Amino acid sequence: MSLSDAAQPRGAAIDPAIVAAFQEAGACCLRGLFVDWVDELRAGVAFNMENPGPYGSENTKPGEAGRFFDDYCNWQRIPQFRRFIEESPAAAVAAQAMGSRTAQFFHEHVLVKEPGTAKPTPWHQDMPYYCVEGGQTVSFWMPLDPVPRETSLQIIKGSHRWDRLVLPVKWLNDTSFYPDPGRYRPVPDPGRDGEDYEILSWTLEPGDAVLFSYKTVHGAAGNHTAQRRRAFSHRWVGDDARFVEREGRTSPPFPGIDQKHGERLREDWFPRLWPRA
Repeated sequence: MSLSDAAQPRGAAIDPAIVAAFQEAGACCLRGLFVDWVDELRAGVAFNMENPGPYGSENTKPGEAGRFFDDYCNWQRIPQFRRFIEESPAAAVAAQAMGSRTAQFFHEHVLVKEPGTAKPTPWHQDMPYYCVEGGQTVSFWMPLDPVPRETSLQIIKGSHRWDRLVLPVKWLNDTSFYPDPGRYRPVPDPGRDGEDYEILSWTLEPGDAVLFSYKTVHGAAGNHTAQRRRAFSHRWVGDDARFVEREGRTSPPFPGIDQKHGERLREDWFPRLWPRA
């Protein structure tokens, strides 16, 4: 099964061969899965950009061209995001991709690169930023604008099987996110660090989705086109996900969560949306 041409029905079921490809490569692309939700999510992103939450961030330095905005954990206050999370096929597809009986919603993430933004998204894994560990995890990266391959999400195939997590860095200045960088694998630099990486990337249309594990290394170039690049990401965890204490403040930080290392994520914070009630 091709990782690049997986046209999907708009229901919940996905081809088992695509699930196998996702689990082998650490990522896959599903075409047209959320096309019915694009307009609603565009409205939600517009509201989010006009009304950032406490974690809203600008990721370009003074003097750098363009604008790279991101924000997360706003789904409870933005109706369009909440409807998508609770009513779309996302939870069912997440459970199938993870090979999990259940799907808990972890958080959503808005990422916007305006035309002429040179700032890249650093190569990273999601997991070391998070207060969660487990093999059953999936992030969806959904463009809300057409995205040419040269500015699209890039994936290092098979990196979800690396034996060490990649150093998490702050996007504004690329400094270490935690005080002990030595415990992590250095941030990869495809094409320069001598490793033989296979890079996956796709030309995308609104409603497509790239799925990848929290341990899959990914990044993106700047946006040198005349078209803004809005993306709506949503993250899910499955049966084996457990709370983990990191050596510093996680991102998102989830202040006041009051959980212990090794516990299942509490469902009043991270709702179980599959199976449907």
